[in-house]
Amino acid sequence: MAGAKGAIEMRRLWIGLGAVAGLTATMMAALSAHAFNSLEPHGRAMIASAVQMQGWHALALIGTGLWAPQGGRLADAAGFALTAGLLLFCGAVYGIALTGAALGGVAPIGGSLLMLGWGLLAVSAWRAA
Repeated sequence: MAGAKGAIEMRRLWIGLGAVAGLTATMMAALSAHAFNSLEPHGRAMIASAVQMQGWHALALIGTGLWAPQGGRLADAAGFALTAGLLLFCGAVYGIALTGAALGGVAPIGGSLLMLGWGLLAVSAWRAA
């Protein structure tokens, strides 16, 4: 029974994090449209790109949560990779767009974690069969 409870908790974690990511993506889109008018066009384009990536990966986290009970540890590993990737990639892109301060290799590491998350999710689906 402890395993079933743990699976439910992980499911709730990924769905909750996906919802928060979707909420903050929507917030950043609204801020970009209404509050960041002083940004250069390149900065606004960077924010639009980060919002798009964040929105898609918010849905991926929700999907991971729905899949987690069947996907097991690999699905949970995918959720961790997607979450870390979102924070690093989108955080770095937002930071560059808003402050001009580059964070070195943070965005590429975040992007690599996002790809790893998708790969782990795929493997969890293939192994569950």
